[in-house]
Amino acid sequence: MTVVTRFAPSPTGFLHVGGARTALFNWLYARHAKGKFLLRIEDTDRARSTEEAVQAIFDGLEWLDLSHDGEVVFQSEGAERHAALAHQLLEAGKAYRCWCTPEELSEMREQARAEGQRMLYDRRWRDRDPAEAPTDVAPVIRFKAPVEGETVVEDLVQGAVRVANAQLDDMILLRSDGTPTYMLSVVADDHDMGVTHAIRGDDHLTNAARQTQLFLALGWQPPAYAHIPLIHGADGAKLSKRHGALAVSAYAEMGILAEAMCNYLLRLGWSHSDDEIISRQQAVEWFELDAIGRSPARFDMERLSSLNGIYIRQAEDGELLSLLNPHLSRLLEQEPDPALMPRLERLLPSLKTRAKNLIEMVENAQFLFLQTPLVLDEIAVKILNPESQEIISELLIELEKLGSWEEESLELAVRGFADSRSLKMGKVAQPLRASLTGKTVSPGIFDVMIALGREESLGRLGDIAARVS
Repeated sequence: MTVVTRFAPSPTGFLHVGGARTALFNWLYARHAKGKFLLRIEDTDRARSTEEAVQAIFDGLEWLDLSHDGEVVFQSEGAERHAALAHQLLEAGKAYRCWCTPEELSEMREQARAEGQRMLYDRRWRDRDPAEAPTDVAPVIRFKAPVEGETVVEDLVQGAVRVANAQLDDMILLRSDGTPTYMLSVVADDHDMGVTHAIRGDDHLTNAARQTQLFLALGWQPPAYAHIPLIHGADGAKLSKRHGALAVSAYAEMGILAEAMCNYLLRLGWSHSDDEIISRQQAVEWFELDAIGRSPARFDMERLSSLNGIYIRQAEDGELLSLLNPHLSRLLEQEPDPALMPRLERLLPSLKTRAKNLIEMVENAQFLFLQTPLVLDEIAVKILNPESQEIISELLIELEKLGSWEEESLELAVRGFADSRSLKMGKVAQPLRASLTGKTVSPGIFDVMIALGREESLGRLGDIAARVS
């Protein structure tokens, strides 16, 4: 049997963390089994589905590098097929027309609420003579669900899940306007697409029992279900925007690497021994459904940031430069001067050691692309008082004598200058940093000087020294 999984988001919003993890698990299981990973857009809710949300789903999957097999299936395009199945069940006596009015359904809902019960349709039209039907009400088609016994879903994560059939009512298959419902469309599409494994959030667990009944009524084999626990915040509460329940694209904009995001999502509810850093190749090799836990995973932005920092330090410089460029363009509000990019290349080793995301890296590197004379921030202005300006003016004379612009010679010169004037290193390094970057926080000062190069460094120091005269 060829394993076929599917990711089936609704385009009524953007691709969020939970959906991204579901897509990843489906992709990994299919690749592990050398099967197929399919993509279906469940756009039957036409009023709420948007092209922007569809594109966001595509963009999110592309960023995560979760490529699907075959063409994208849009559920709305199968409406005629789905409706035909409802009529097929009707003709087989496995479905029936229901002429309940909105008022009658509202009464059932109010009664259930008053009794503290969940609203279940009372099946009043299940065996009623259609001749009694009102002429001014368009009927729906309901599934004639079993009323006795239980439906068992042998879930690959949750184990055997038993649902008493008395807890499930006769769901609507076809609305009064002739459009199929989500439940019918999902079953039809899973069958038609040859889905063998439906891996999704455990909020669909009740749906699995209903859908299993519908599969069997149609004479089809249900897919193997694997319902994964939902993601909670670090505090154990339901995941919300304050926890980081943002669109996947937002994490890309925060400077999170796609590889780090996938690694983090993988470890939300799945484990392989004590391994934390797991490559894509290892994930494909190791991924099994029985390693998914049954408890909700907790999303922790600090852990994601820490993991991202590890991936940044491991990244190739060429790859990092290409990832940094769009963030740098946004920060500078223009494309960076290509002639200045070598400065960034020289500073990368230092930037990588301390950054947890790409935004921090470009912010710490922004000074490399600024026009001179620099505009100093408020704290840098305070540091560069007349005394500090005099120090920079005298240090400039010593640095201009250097024949080698390397870390060792620069450090030797600056420390020697400080010692010769009985100054602590900080009394020299801080005004030096402010002069070169316009700020008081930056990568290591000698890394800064090497990245800027001899000519630019001396020029910026000269701008400050000029104030003395």
